[in-house]
Formats: sequence, structure tokens, C-alpha cells
Amino acid sequence: MNWRLLITPPAHGAWNMAADESILEHIGRGESAPTLRLYAWSPPCLSLGSAQPFSDVDVNRLNQRGWEVVRRATGGRAILHTDELTYSVIAPANEPRVEGSVLESYNRLAQALLLAVKTLELPVEMKEGKAGENTTPNPVCFEVPSTYEITVNGKKLIGSAQARKKDGVLQHGSLPLTGDLTRICQALVFENEATRDDASKRLLERATTVESALGVGISWEKAAQAFVYAFEAQLGLSFERNELSESESRRTRELIEEKYAHPAWTERV
Repeated sequence: MNWRLLITPPAHGAWNMAADESILEHIGRGESAPTLRLYAWSPPCLSLGSAQPFSDVDVNRLNQRGWEVVRRATGGRAILHTDELTYSVIAPANEPRVEGSVLESYNRLAQALLLAVKTLELPVEMKEGKAGENTTPNPVCFEVPSTYEITVNGKKLIGSAQARKKDGVLQHGSLPLTGDLTRICQALVFENEATRDDASKRLLERATTVESALGVGISWEKAAQAFVYAFEAQLGLSFERNELSESESRRTRELIEEKYAHPAWTERV
């Protein structure tokens, strides 16, 4: 099965989210092939789940650090995107790799993610958590268990979220490569500094980066190669490297203006 491979340069958060949605719309009209996109963020950007309250964001702290904020089309909780490889899988709902229920498609894609990080020589496993097993209010994505999450030494390594729309399926997720995961706590509202410190400690107990798990850094390019190999080998795909079409690029710019860079969307909850 031929899929398109997009490797896009580091971009603003609004551009990254708009590009994913633009691709989804074009796939829904049959104008683009199913796509794996690998990307990064510049500058660092806090992304909120589609239904997450904007009041979780400490706007002053965010601005002081020069970080951006964007709202995803997918659910879940906040992620600070920096020092990571981000992937998105975008395909029609009847494509065999994503068809069926959310959990069925999530599990299928998780097998490819698992192989990708195994290729990087990480001692990973997939935990079959139960939906809703953590009901404590928590703004941080990487602290919360999820079904079919990928862990190393008991700590969450990859955070993913999926949306099923009329145009098809969009799943995107993050593989933290290096850096201090607790930086996200500097961009979120907490009752006091003691609560912020507690959240930071819990996060380090429950999540990790590739460098922390391996004891050595892995380049973005090496991680990207592992993803391409794993998706081809595990899912039986053949990738054709390409770029956004002119129509996709034009729609991306429209979605930035209409939605992802607009307070009506970012601050809607």
C-alpha cells in the first residue's frame, strides 16, 4: 500500500495543527494519499486538547519564555512540544490501518510506534491501560495513563491522541527526545508553587525521554528514520516522499488565520 511521507521543517504550532487538518480535508475529498507526517516545533509550543480549559494556561509565564500556545483538534491534555519528534497519521476511515473503532486503530498504530522505539534500542513495552483509570483532574498529558501506551521502565514515553472526523482519521503524538519534561509545569496554572513542584516530581516519576531512558542522545533524523522503517515493516506500507500540494499549503494558511492562530478557537473553552 502506497502512503505519502511528509517530513516538514520545524514550524509554529498554528502551522503544524493547520497542516494536519488541511491534509485531512484533502484526504476526505480523495485529493491526497494517506499520509505519515514527521515534524518539529519552533518556537516551543504548548498544545491543549480540544476540550481542555484555556484557564489551565499561565499566559504570563508562557509569554516570558517566548513559548506559543495552540489548541489541537484532538482530545487529551496539555503537551509542551520541544526537543521531540512529532508524528501524524492521516487517512480515510476505511483505510485498513485505521478502520474500526478508536481502540482498534490506536492499537494497530501503537504496534508500529512500539517497533520504532525498539529500533532505537529502547527496552519498551506496551501497557494496556483501562480507559478512565485516572480520573484525577490533571492538565498534563504525560502524567495520565492511556490504553496501549508505550512505556520504558514503567514510564510513559509516547503520548498520542486521535480524532475521527467525517474526512477520516487523524492521530498525532510526541516522542520526547531530550530535555527537562517538567518545563511544561512552568506554563500551566497551579494553586501555589508547592503544587507546581509536586506536579513536576510526579511527572518525572511517570514519564521519560529517549535520552533519559538510553543514557545517550538520539538525533531527530535518526528517530525519524526509525519511524519510517517501523511503519513500513509493521503496517506493510511503502512510502513515497513528497511535499504538501499547493492546495494543501493554501488551505493551511487559511486555517491558521481562521482557526489555529485565532483566539476564538484557542480560548474557546
